[in-house]
Amino acid sequence: MSRNAPGRVRAILGPTNTGKTYLAIDRMLGHASGMIGFPLRLLARENYDRIVAAKGARAVALITGEEKIIPPSPRWFVCTVESMPVDRLVEFLAVDEIQLCADPERGHVFTDRLLHARGISETMFLGSDTVGDLVRRLVPEAHIETRQRLSTLTYTGPKKLTRLPRRSAVVAFSVAEVYALAELIRRQRGGTAVVLGALSPRTRNAQVAMYQEGEVDYMVATDAIGMGLNMDVDHVAFANTRKFDGRRARPLTHAEIGQIAGRAGRYMNNGTFGTTNDSPPLDEEAVQAVEAHRFDAVKRLYWRNRRLDFASPKFLLKSLEQRSPRVELIRARDGEDQFVLQRFTQDEDVTSLATNPATVRLLWEVCQIPDFRKVMPDHHAVLLKRIYLALAAGPDMEGRLPEDWVARQIDRLNVTTGDIDTLTNRIAYIRTWTYISHRVDWLDDAVHWQERTREIEDKLSDALHERLTQRFVDRRAAMIERRRNDGVELLSAVTASHQVIVEGESVGTLEGLVFVAEEVDKASRPVLAAARRAVAQTMPARVARLVSDDDGSFALTPNGRVTWRGAAVARLVSGRTPLAPAIEVLRNDFLDNGAKESIRARLTAWLDRHMRKQLRQLLQALDADLNGPARGLVFQISERLGSLPRRPVRDLLNSLTKADRKALTGLGLRFGAQTVFFPALLKPAILRLRAILWAVHSEGAVPLLLAPDGRVVDTPVLPSGGVPGDHWAAVGYVPLGMVALRCDRVEKLSAALRKAAKQGPFEETEVLAALAGCSGAAFASVLGRLGFRGDPAENGILYKLKRRPNRQGKPGEKPASRRPKSTPRKKPAEVDPASPFAVLRDLAVAK
Repeated sequence: MSRNAPGRVRAILGPTNTGKTYLAIDRMLGHASGMIGFPLRLLARENYDRIVAAKGARAVALITGEEKIIPPSPRWFVCTVESMPVDRLVEFLAVDEIQLCADPERGHVFTDRLLHARGISETMFLGSDTVGDLVRRLVPEAHIETRQRLSTLTYTGPKKLTRLPRRSAVVAFSVAEVYALAELIRRQRGGTAVVLGALSPRTRNAQVAMYQEGEVDYMVATDAIGMGLNMDVDHVAFANTRKFDGRRARPLTHAEIGQIAGRAGRYMNNGTFGTTNDSPPLDEEAVQAVEAHRFDAVKRLYWRNRRLDFASPKFLLKSLEQRSPRVELIRARDGEDQFVLQRFTQDEDVTSLATNPATVRLLWEVCQIPDFRKVMPDHHAVLLKRIYLALAAGPDMEGRLPEDWVARQIDRLNVTTGDIDTLTNRIAYIRTWTYISHRVDWLDDAVHWQERTREIEDKLSDALHERLTQRFVDRRAAMIERRRNDGVELLSAVTASHQVIVEGESVGTLEGLVFVAEEVDKASRPVLAAARRAVAQTMPARVARLVSDDDGSFALTPNGRVTWRGAAVARLVSGRTPLAPAIEVLRNDFLDNGAKESIRARLTAWLDRHMRKQLRQLLQALDADLNGPARGLVFQISERLGSLPRRPVRDLLNSLTKADRKALTGLGLRFGAQTVFFPALLKPAILRLRAILWAVHSEGAVPLLLAPDGRVVDTPVLPSGGVPGDHWAAVGYVPLGMVALRCDRVEKLSAALRKAAKQGPFEETEVLAALAGCSGAAFASVLGRLGFRGDPAENGILYKLKRRPNRQGKPGEKPASRRPKSTPRKKPAEVDPASPFAVLRDLAVAK
């Protein structure tokens, strides 16, 4: 369109929240036809949906780089500024955010629309009044109207993230910073929506809907929210006031701060702005400029020559580099399309085909395919070269992109697995193919590929929204935060499956009488308070259930804990004797003294019955009517829970009458060569109980006969530091050298050894090693403690009973040797250094 076309030209300028966009759409719909350009695809889609709702889908067209919805006879066109079909005549034309003429990257497109795009009856430019002076100079026929903000904007200074009010938007300028802030807000406040320029419209709309509907009260975004994204934001907090503009990191201008801060307060609602996350306070000049909406005027607009020379790629490149005709306009930076074109001018494969205006124009169209992935320009150029060579092939440039190649490129993006960054990259790449699919002259079945790319983009967008929500939203905490701020008490209960529920979400379990909460953070404190309230209400009923429960619901753990249906509720503590431990209820804030006493009495009764069942023979012997020596022996055995070595009670044993022995044998007691014990108390379950009782009484660790899982070990290995012998006697074992053996096995081994010794010196055999539960050096140590010694022999070690001392000698005399003095000693046989005997000999020498 010509700048001199008839029609009224208006520039509606002012800060955010002045109703400019609403006015423009209302004016457009008042005309028979119209077109409006927005700076973002997201904004175009949002306003397209709004107009469709009012006028119907058949009357409205949507045209963006990646999406085209064009009914047969549309009256109104909603577009991105770059995609506006400016050669189409319409009654009304508008461009939003016209101050973007000063943007280094996209400004030349907005400047072109300012200078050349016109409606037949009316043209309207919307934006900040910072561009007002240049509009007057470049478009003198324009009637400039200034609008005032509908609400006030107030600076509130720095605030911690944890102190930000509800309905706040936190603004950062890098993806990494956005994610870090979102993660922090999730932990502190339950969750946040995330808005990035790289999000697809579907993902962005889902995130914004989550915020608008109150699922979360916070949003973390890039400066993309400054471009007319209308949401119910009350406060804008800058996490940073510096941004990277593509070339360098620089401070935000006052106008940029005002554009972003202006998102706070919509329509007649006032808004506030400030800083957060250790960002320094805004200086007084910036604050006054934003609150008063007074910003420095734009001095230059970016421009690029629109009269391109398609004679050859080099002529085209030269025309793009032409300087601006006016001092108010400066040539735009070389864009991605220009960089790719420059690369192609040096590529013989391309230049050999771009030999006439038609092929050069096609080359330029290919160069303008956007790189949404923002990968290295060389990598994007490889894709564009493949596309151009396919399109430029054949007579009259009737080439098409190969369907099998296009299918491979698109289908490999149809994967919804991966993290947030992976899905974001796939969406960016599919957006490039969505753009290509809308070139109907490049594909044989363009409609199919448009539907296919849209389907994949929607799937990836939904997956990305799900990942963002999983990572940055704790729905339970967010809901609880809202309820707490509203002063509503949280609903809580304990279910039949012992789950503690707060507002429909599980926050822990009730294990026995103990509330076990899930991971606790600051945001969970109100939840825990509500959960504890529910637990306290149900505790009396649970105590009554425990007291009335049958004995089978209780058990004893290896560490002396008493469990009720698998959950620890009490512990054993040392009593008067090992057979009389006391019950101590575990600390529990939900139990009063009366409840604790009821639990203690019930568990004491259970423990008494449990011990009488397991230790029946020992307790019957204690209650039996026995004479003095027999009663004393039983008492000492009871002090060791059922077994004793013979040596400490030798005198008592010698004083027993035949009647005493008969009575004790009738009660189940066995008199062995090495020990005195009750065989019935050597079963694994009873040994486990004995080990626990002794550990509780001695206030020490459970002896080594119990494995970590509670199993009884057949042959425990003695620790290097040693264990008091009473420990082993109390659990039915005898320490012998390097290992400990159960009493009954000691007696079997002792009998077998004496039987073998009657035949003379003997060697270690498989049968003897099996009885001892060990071999080699450990076997030798066991036999040494049982009164045998090993002598080296040619084939190993021969064992025999040790000689007893000379009983005829006087006290203190050295026992006389039975070997005549004249008899020479035999030379010891050579011993294998690796034999068990050599090991024992070396240990003795070392000692």
